[in-house]
Amino acid sequence: MRAFWTLVHRYLGLLTAGFLFISGITGAVISWDHELDDLLNPHLMEAHTPGTPQPTLALVRQLEARYPQVQVSFVPLQLEPGEAIAFGVTARVDPVTQKRYEPGFNQVFVDPVSGTELGKREWGAVWPITKETFVSFLYRLHYTLHIPEMWGIDRWGIWLMGGIAIIWVIDSFVGFYLTLPLHRQNANKTWMQRWKPAWKVRWNGGGTKLNFDLHRAFSLWTWILLFILAFTAFSLNLYSEVFYPVMSKISKVTPTPFDTRPIADIHKPYVPTVGYAQVIAAASAEATQRKWEEPVGSVFYTSAFDVYGVSFYKPGDDHGSGGVGPAYLYYDGAGKLLGERLPWKGTAADIFVQAQFPLHSGRILGLPGRILISFMGVVVAMLSVTGVIIWWRKRASRVVTAERRAGELAGA
Repeated sequence: MRAFWTLVHRYLGLLTAGFLFISGITGAVISWDHELDDLLNPHLMEAHTPGTPQPTLALVRQLEARYPQVQVSFVPLQLEPGEAIAFGVTARVDPVTQKRYEPGFNQVFVDPVSGTELGKREWGAVWPITKETFVSFLYRLHYTLHIPEMWGIDRWGIWLMGGIAIIWVIDSFVGFYLTLPLHRQNANKTWMQRWKPAWKVRWNGGGTKLNFDLHRAFSLWTWILLFILAFTAFSLNLYSEVFYPVMSKISKVTPTPFDTRPIADIHKPYVPTVGYAQVIAAASAEATQRKWEEPVGSVFYTSAFDVYGVSFYKPGDDHGSGGVGPAYLYYDGAGKLLGERLPWKGTAADIFVQAQFPLHSGRILGLPGRILISFMGVVVAMLSVTGVIIWWRKRASRVVTAERRAGELAGA
């Protein structure tokens, strides 16, 4: 049985090693995505014009008039002093081709006082990689590998990495089992005494032993964290396809509009009949009635689901408590209230679902959690490399042994 699970671990590890190496390295970096983006792109993130900011929706109208091929899809309303407005935009449909325009950008940065455009970029662009797109390139590489749209579907990379995460979850249990001592090994010692060497690294034992010990010991010491990373990678990438349907079967999960509304064809998006001003006014009135203290922090519209999302937070608090995000009210494109999302509230299943991203990003523990996740990204990459080295060395040894036996048989 142990020989069988050794083979399973070997080939599952080889199957996932390259993907997990990329995911680990990129994850270590994007734990600091906002800070790194601010450092690389102060010309986009900072605004220095003194004075009173213009009404944000007036800037939205100016932007859409300047670029009629796009519509503003994300509007931040609560800014910290000296911060530029980062508008998200999506392409409209070209009435001639019936396909979306390709404007070459999906973010526009504006000085809130002067209304001056500070720059624009394609967040998540594959090429060219510039300092403006570097962080977002790594971010999308982390969970999509930048696999392009094919046959009208743009989720191939997300599905692939979700599948890799499922394999990773399974392999984490197999690997843990293989660290356990054999029943007949050192029978004069207790079970824990026999298991103890698996937790140690023989730093002076030579390259082969060191590589093996790094792989085994670091896997054991960080096993819980590795499992959390693997499981949350699965739940985030395959949320609508697997995670949410399964959770709904075994527990009570409160659906969001994105769980119940049909998604539009990528080139046939929904078109709202009410604008941001009406939705913000309705959401503000609803929040007042509910006695929410936080102001409207931002609003977005997704043409894929015909849903407005209005978030509530004070400046600088958009990640919310424990990284779970702020409270939301959802409206459809006609201005009808669809539901709410309250951070860390709801059924046990709701809270478990909300915790997936904070756990995966480490934000659930604040700054120490993000440092830990960066460290774990390096560990994941290291485990991938050491695992391949173990396989390669054992394979080379088997080849040498087979050649020696073939020579002996030939000589006989």
